[in-house]
Amino acid sequence: LSLNFEKLFPGDIVEYPRNKYFSHFGIYFGERDGVPYVAHLTCRDADTKIPLFGRALRSEVKLDPLELLGSKYKVNNMLDGSHSPRDFHSVVKPAIEDMLGRDVTFDILFHNSEHQATLFRYGVKKSQQIELVYEHIMPSWKKLFEEKKL
Repeated sequence: LSLNFEKLFPGDIVEYPRNKYFSHFGIYFGERDGVPYVAHLTCRDADTKIPLFGRALRSEVKLDPLELLGSKYKVNNMLDGSHSPRDFHSVVKPAIEDMLGRDVTFDILFHNSEHQATLFRYGVKKSQQIELVYEHIMPSWKKLFEEKKL
């Protein structure tokens, strides 16, 4: 994790660890007037801190200064080994610009900031942190289904 400017390239996925289990993700957009910016999916309403039932209907993709989201961050282009990154200038940047200010439904399981970041970079929605949660939840749910308790 970096407290200073880790070398970032436009289109990199930037991960901001939030707690032991979850992180917030964005796409490094580049600099504007010498200030580095990140595009990320966030709740539109400032008072919406915890989405109800893991969903927030009033969300959007925003451009914010890199360190506004946190001073601890790292590059995490987690799918580079299995998916080709899309070209930033011809594909990712126009996709981000097209999404700015649009209503987006945030859903912790199906469309969170990690899903949005991988969708921009690779054209694929994927959330490894949610997949880890499923790995722990599914065995216990399976047992409850088998016992007809769920």
